[in-house]
Amino acid sequence: MVSVSASDLSVTLGRRTVVRGVSATLKAGALVGILGPNGAGKSSLVRALLGLLPHGGAVSIDGVPRASLSRGEIARRVAYLPQGQLLHWPVSVERLVALGRLPHLGPFSRIGAADRAAIDRAMARAEVGALADRVATELSGGERARVLLARALAVEAPVLVADEPLASLDPAHQIEGMELLRAEADAGGLVVAVLHDLTLAARFCDRVLVMADGALVADGPPAAVLTPALLAEVYGITATVTGGERPLLVPLDRVPLTGRSPPA
Repeated sequence: MVSVSASDLSVTLGRRTVVRGVSATLKAGALVGILGPNGAGKSSLVRALLGLLPHGGAVSIDGVPRASLSRGEIARRVAYLPQGQLLHWPVSVERLVALGRLPHLGPFSRIGAADRAAIDRAMARAEVGALADRVATELSGGERARVLLARALAVEAPVLVADEPLASLDPAHQIEGMELLRAEADAGGLVVAVLHDLTLAARFCDRVLVMADGALVADGPPAAVLTPALLAEVYGITATVTGGERPLLVPLDRVPLTGRSPPA
């Protein structure tokens, strides 16, 4: 059972500390949402978890210090979907998705039958098979988002980290995307997603980590964490929150931020 653990993780960019002493252990079989307002440190946190930013503190994958793993080993264990990726080369969608198999290929090796099967599975799950022969640079924003998700799925890693995977998607494809992430977790994977849609996070996530000013200010099931008081404090909004284990959350109005003082 895969796990990712952070202990006292901190990130400083320039003169600003953007992640402040975050500790958490994330385990397989869960869809974990990382929430927070713009500038809260969400993307910096996931990039630090993957070793893509210099940081203080420690990170381990399956109990093994991440620093002792090669980049190839990390890439086979954790698939990463960054936010806002630009496509510069006019390759076909199928070839773009095939790039997800690179962590499994040796130097100068070719895609084999197992890789081909993984690519086909990923394209089917992301429902982009009909786009296979399209030129990737000619896709709409929503189509591109789904194709890039397929590329991450093609890795078939036990951990999937997705930074704002719903960006550019219409409501139907947002729900479809969350259903896909939910299915990955239900199949035994660990899925970590940076999200802005509180309603979808409340509905689909098992656990949410809420960040503000770089600090982890709440961690737990959505029904316990996404309370009116926290939403006012962190987001500066009022909201209607109804339901039980999978609450329905509807933002209503802005209110003055009460805020939290960041740790010293």
